[in-house]
Amino acid sequence: MNADEERQFREFVAARSRSLLHTAYLLTGDWEQGRDLLQTALASTARRWSHLRDRQQPEIYVRRALYHAQVDRFRLLSWGRETVTDALPDQPSTQAADWADTVVQRQDIMAALRRLPKRQRAVIVLRYFEDRPDSEIAEILGVTPGTVRSQTHKALVSLRTGLADAGLSTTASPTPGKGVSA
Repeated sequence: MNADEERQFREFVAARSRSLLHTAYLLTGDWEQGRDLLQTALASTARRWSHLRDRQQPEIYVRRALYHAQVDRFRLLSWGRETVTDALPDQPSTQAADWADTVVQRQDIMAALRRLPKRQRAVIVLRYFEDRPDSEIAEILGVTPGTVRSQTHKALVSLRTGLADAGLSTTASPTPGKGVSA
């Protein structure tokens, strides 16, 4: 990578790393694992930076690298496995402050999101947390837009079931761009 390409890459990382880290966190369900995942994806991107065809949208390449690195970690290292239990987490007391209820709801939402299969989780993160259109999600994941829609439907059914089991209301549809922030 020459000096100009290195400068371009550093500017890209400085401008987009916060958003990419948030995506990595949502894919992994853990900030530290998300940082590791982002570092892996950016290292891969840095090696390929001079060969990227479309210099106008390197973010799609990085997001694809994030998704594939997450899938690879899961497959090769059995990384991020969740333990299923019959017991629900403690319920908040009736006198708890509103912010405490919000924290519990976020934890329930993140737990339900972590239980989704990797592709369904990626589709939900890209669609509802990053407000990306189906065509862009399909391009990032390397699937057809129809697959994106079917995976979205399956994921939403699973999330509704999981959230209903946790006692959260599932009557409202997810609002694009109004994701869980931690």
